[in-house]
Amino acid sequence: MQAAIALDLETRLLIVDDDPGIRELTAAFLEQHGYVVDTASGGAEMREAMAAHDYALVVLDLMMPGEDGLAILRSMDRESGPAVILHSVIGEDVDRIVGLEMGADDYVAKPANPRELLARIRSVLRRSGTASGERAADKLPERQFLRFAGWRLDPVARQLYDPENVIINLSDGEFRLLLALVERPRRVLTRDMLLDLSRGPMAEHFDRAIDVQMSRLRKKLARPGREELIRTIRNEGYMFVAEVAAK
Repeated sequence: MQAAIALDLETRLLIVDDDPGIRELTAAFLEQHGYVVDTASGGAEMREAMAAHDYALVVLDLMMPGEDGLAILRSMDRESGPAVILHSVIGEDVDRIVGLEMGADDYVAKPANPRELLARIRSVLRRSGTASGERAADKLPERQFLRFAGWRLDPVARQLYDPENVIINLSDGEFRLLLALVERPRRVLTRDMLLDLSRGPMAEHFDRAIDVQMSRLRKKLARPGREELIRTIRNEGYMFVAEVAAK
């Protein structure tokens, strides 16, 4: 029996900061990389959001008027609550140390490079059992194949079989790009997201590199008379259009 892969493995994050510009810019950047992101201007809004949703991680500003970040952290359940990354200006070593001793998972100094924050978030989520938006329970067991339109992809052996059961040679980059697409079918993935998923968040980003690699991958997947498996979404990115199942 084939079990359909969940189409939406996104993780929900919460950005708590009294600066609306930082909140919105940070949220927009993280959303571009596949996360569902909510924002709050302080402790009261944070608690309202947490009552309505389950969050995997909270990015918490330390220096806020009224109830500051340390007070908010102190009020949180550090046993069963979400992971916390503290976010504050450089030089507040005492607050940083106190925050980590109170159970924060990491600390990022302001002004933070968005890509560094993204890397820290992914690292914390991996340690807590959630990586790149996928809960540990959602990961496919080893040796399961990903099947689509007669094709078969083996994520463990890193092999692709065409509908005639012939192995198609893929470069390492092509394999990782295809795996990123197949694990997220029928969902638009931007070039930045594909670069992160196939090369890692610290890799240098060149849109043209993804386009060239995508062109090579499409040629290897092309079959006469069959619909193209990867669709270009104008001004947005790419979508893997076939239905994917794990077996």
